[in-house]
Amino acid sequence: MAGHSKWANIQHRKGRQDEKRGKVWTRVIREIMVAARTGGGDLSANPRLRLAVDKAKAANMPADTIKRNIDKATGNLEGVSYEEIRYEGYGFGGAAIMVDTMTDNRVRTVAEVRHVFSKNGGNMGTEGSVAFQFKHCGQLIFAPGTDEDALMEVALEAGAQDVITDEDGAIEVLTEPAVFEQVKSALEVAGFAPEIAEVTMRAENTVDLEGDDTSRMQKLLDVLEDLDDVQAVYHNAAL
Repeated sequence: MAGHSKWANIQHRKGRQDEKRGKVWTRVIREIMVAARTGGGDLSANPRLRLAVDKAKAANMPADTIKRNIDKATGNLEGVSYEEIRYEGYGFGGAAIMVDTMTDNRVRTVAEVRHVFSKNGGNMGTEGSVAFQFKHCGQLIFAPGTDEDALMEVALEAGAQDVITDEDGAIEVLTEPAVFEQVKSALEVAGFAPEIAEVTMRAENTVDLEGDDTSRMQKLLDVLEDLDDVQAVYHNAAL
């Protein structure tokens, strides 16, 4: 299936993530704790925790730090209890934004998110106002020049839902969240290394921004991502 050109947008996104590495440990620790608290501390029986631990290892987090936070979440050590809350809203040009947070103080977090939206030209919406524009799925993206036929064969055999080739040659593999790990593993064993591999909220359609709206939208996203309680920000703007 052919898709729109998005490789530049992907590279831009990766670059922004690289600039924010200092916050990665904090966010991964929260993800580990919530995953362990909700699904238990056994990696073999908790796919969400396995993904969080993989993120931690990729960020060079020490094994004892990982274990300590799993123990905190499962009650072996005293720790802070976090809850997950999702906020929805709009940016520039009608672009949709979803903000996933983990917080130990719901009142503080909603006030901070609302303040960022209002101060930076966005609008905070109600629950469900933009969620329908996103799909919860596993997403693996491969650079232009990857052998499309070979990758597609491995991906679909491993259980992928769809393989999309963008106009600029980047290849996107989509999966159900439950089979993301097995598809990723099969592709890696076959020699296909993804540029991005994650379970995410993927925008069904994108909104093209013009002029100053692009920089204003990027500022809004940056300020949201810089909030301490924010784990991830999803949007459908083509930057």
